[in-house]
Amino acid sequence: MPKAVPAQATVTAPAPKAAAASSDDPAFLSLGVGVFDVLHSNTAGELRGEYRFAQKLWIFKPFLGMEGTTKRAFYGYGGFLVDIYLGNRWVLMPNAAFGYYDNGNGKDLGAHAEFRTGAEFAYRFDDRSRLGFTFHHISNAGIGKKNPGEEEMAIVFSLPFDLLK
Repeated sequence: MPKAVPAQATVTAPAPKAAAASSDDPAFLSLGVGVFDVLHSNTAGELRGEYRFAQKLWIFKPFLGMEGTTKRAFYGYGGFLVDIYLGNRWVLMPNAAFGYYDNGNGKDLGAHAEFRTGAEFAYRFDDRSRLGFTFHHISNAGIGKKNPGEEEMAIVFSLPFDLLK
């Protein structure tokens, strides 16, 4: 009688969860290009750079940044963001910042003190770099005599800071 061969089970590792994706995130150097005042009549080109810290304060990650426009406006800011992982590849980053704004030859936002709120939606590559789209609103929240605000959108590439070493 032939000898019975025991069945062998194949064990595969489960797919990594989003929490695992977030656990190894380093600091990022983020560079972007976009449009300032995109929904209004004082549109200008925009360049921005940010340093996004790896350390968290509870769920919030601090960041520092600056942006300039083709009309010589400048905004330097600092704030906090939250990484919300939608699987292993997609990251939603709501964020808020406060900073100093100088309009140069561009739009007068009514004050030097300005708040920025918005979000970034990005794709996360294997090397942890990200390519994303941002949309933000900048406003003085009524602390100035006028408060026209502005909306901006940009394409942002975020390079893990440890890859620059």
